[in-house]
Amino acid sequence: MAEAMEILFRDSAVLVCVKPAGVLSTDEAGGLPSLLRETLGEKDLDLRTVHRLDRAVSGLMVLACGQKTASALSREIREGGFEKRYLAVVHGACPDRGELRDLLRRDKARKMTFVADGPGKDVQEAVLDYDTLGRGAGMSLVKIRLHTGRTHQIRVQFASRGFPLYGERKYCAEPDSCPLALWSCALGFTHPETGERMRFSRRPPSVFPWNLCEEIDRYFGCNGGEDGL
Repeated sequence: MAEAMEILFRDSAVLVCVKPAGVLSTDEAGGLPSLLRETLGEKDLDLRTVHRLDRAVSGLMVLACGQKTASALSREIREGGFEKRYLAVVHGACPDRGELRDLLRRDKARKMTFVADGPGKDVQEAVLDYDTLGRGAGMSLVKIRLHTGRTHQIRVQFASRGFPLYGERKYCAEPDSCPLALWSCALGFTHPETGERMRFSRRPPSVFPWNLCEEIDRYFGCNGGEDGL
């Protein structure tokens, strides 16, 4: 039997959980919806993925319970009302803050994403902004806000500037022995049925390299009171 999934919130409309690294976001055998049904003991539960995390990425996700709520959340994502924040640990001394804007080309055959020289087939604009929360021991802790959701976007944009993520396997040759240090730390969305603004946050696990980042305590608050957004 699969390891039980961590569920933060569930009602008739939405389910908020922590996706483990190595699990696909999509609804297939071994994917997140399937594992959640197994955890809940509800094999026929209609769970729908409305946003994704790369397989190697872990942290918060929200799933819709049914087509109606899936449509409402998908619309909020398209219209920019859905908030997502990430934490990452990168190699090097990252600048204090910045906006990263690139054209990214997805190579489906190689299952990799590359910075493109100009417009073309399978090329899309990618934009994010970040703030550096702390530096030390040759690493930086950064908070990231995505404005677009391209495959491997965060990983490629930071690696292309000489700041690859710890645990990166595809886009750098650093000999890291840890999982990918990219964590979906906070979500904000409007509840599809009640209209209430929902906010959730979760700190990353206290393992390398996260356990070297003292700024995580300040970011989330000593009592976990901050929402991370």
